[in-house]
Amino acid sequence: MKRFGHRFNAFAKALGKALSKSLAARSRRLRPHSGAVSVAAKSDEERIMTNAIDARLAELGLTLPDAPAPAANYVPYVLSGNLVFVSGQISMNADGLITGKLGAGLSVEEGAAAARACALSLLAQVKAACGGDLSRLKRVVKLTGFVNSTDDFTDQPKVINGASDTLVEILGDAGRHSRSAVSAAALPLGVAVEIEGIFEIA
Repeated sequence: MKRFGHRFNAFAKALGKALSKSLAARSRRLRPHSGAVSVAAKSDEERIMTNAIDARLAELGLTLPDAPAPAANYVPYVLSGNLVFVSGQISMNADGLITGKLGAGLSVEEGAAAARACALSLLAQVKAACGGDLSRLKRVVKLTGFVNSTDDFTDQPKVINGASDTLVEILGDAGRHSRSAVSAAALPLGVAVEIEGIFEIA
């Protein structure tokens, strides 16, 4: 009998441990997943970020154009990891192409306005690459600007400032980037400026 009692106690102890483990596992399954909270919080944060960008655009009196379609056998942007490589965006606005040559009829201010239009087209392409959610944009990495200019024109950086300043005005520190500004003897369709960019997204 004593031996039976020992066996029973051992069995009862093992059963108790098994029940405890089962209840703990069930409790973990029923407990709200912490990831769900963070996803919800992230979703709210993204909404705020998107609204902030939209509000900033409105404050500056700017609107993003529809993402321009490519004019030849290439794509408007390529996603590689968390980087978006945006093809060169030519200067155009609601009235059409912004054409002309710096140093031969176009002023630096007019060139900067053309570069500003390119910056908005770049953002429109990034927005398309992000499925319409600009909150995924983490930062502008690099711009390469081409300025349709005469041989003796040397203010290409001041022209591309129109794009750089616009991105910083809209995005704050996330808009700061590395950059090249170079002269071109001619650009497609006679446009004043063409700019390509690299962007980091989440």
